[in-house]
Amino acid sequence: MGAYNDYRIFMRSLDRNMKTYVPTLLDTLLALERAALGRWGRGDPSGFLEICAPDVTYFDPFLTQRIEGLPALTAYYESLRGRIKVDRDEISSPWVQAAGDLAVLSFNYQAVSGDDGMFWHCTEVYCQREGAWRILHTHWSLLANGA
Repeated sequence: MGAYNDYRIFMRSLDRNMKTYVPTLLDTLLALERAALGRWGRGDPSGFLEICAPDVTYFDPFLTQRIEGLPALTAYYESLRGRIKVDRDEISSPWVQAAGDLAVLSFNYQAVSGDDGMFWHCTEVYCQREGAWRILHTHWSLLANGA
């Protein structure tokens, strides 16, 4: 198997000898996302900033240019601090593809505040550094009319 073989991790693993649950990469990355999105929905972008690599890049549908580096992303996210409110949300169709120390997590996301909902596609590229998964690249795009 070559380093570039991607494999899809979508099922939970069970250690048959110990009869204990072993989280998959999908579980691990979704836990990071859920925690960060939970904070984001309360107006706190730090949950994402804390799991980003220093050399993170970010495409936002409301910006014309890519954000490069954690200092620039921090400045942008700080401008949004306290302005985001999500009453309920849902991640659907999560998928992970991995190769070595890189993993691509993609999912659909719905965020609802009051009577208004927004539907998104998200792709996060994670890298494993010093034993921790960090976001290396993020790309969010809006779905037209929640289609």
